[in-house]
Amino acid sequence: YDCPVPRVSEAHRERRRRQILDAARRCFVRNGFHQTSMQDILGAAGLSAGALYRYFGSKEEIVEAIAAEAVGRVMSLLGPLSEQAPPPPLADAFEHVTTGMAGVAFEGDGIGYIAPQVWAEALRNPRLHALVESRYSEIRAAIATLVRAEQDADRVDPGADPDDVAGFLFGALLGFVLQGAIRGQASPESFTSALAALTRPSQPPAPDRGTDPHPTRS
Repeated sequence: YDCPVPRVSEAHRERRRRQILDAARRCFVRNGFHQTSMQDILGAAGLSAGALYRYFGSKEEIVEAIAAEAVGRVMSLLGPLSEQAPPPPLADAFEHVTTGMAGVAFEGDGIGYIAPQVWAEALRNPRLHALVESRYSEIRAAIATLVRAEQDADRVDPGADPDDVAGFLFGALLGFVLQGAIRGQASPESFTSALAALTRPSQPPAPDRGTDPHPTRS
């Protein structure tokens, strides 16, 4: 009679997939995408070729999975904030996001060191470009929601296009990641204090005492 084939649990599959992605990320941070071979990943993961190819058919699929995780981390922090009613102020939201990113992005083989490689690879890989563009569009849309709330609170020029402001802030967020990767440091406090300075409410001009229509009588 036929022996039943043991079924692999979903938890086991996820652990194995995580093992492969973590090993690949270490290799990519150390050597870059193109200098890393599947054999390098196999050695780092301690797996056979058959075990690895059950989960990923090529190195490109591994790169795409790591890129999706890196971008998804930002959305997992930002998305819930944009869904609050009302959303938090921009400075508070970005403090939460940058603090959460800095805690995992720049430690050891963190995803912050993968991001610049993803950006470069997306310029030549149409599938990766489409994936990154789709996720980045979600992030910009979430930021635009926060911007509209700031406009309603009169902390951002109500005449500004929320999508344009979101694009600017999104670029600043990418700059935060890039500075952390290149300079080896990223300060959420500096980022959010600068953003707060840019979005603080404008103060009405002080009255001109020289033109006071009701001067104090002596």
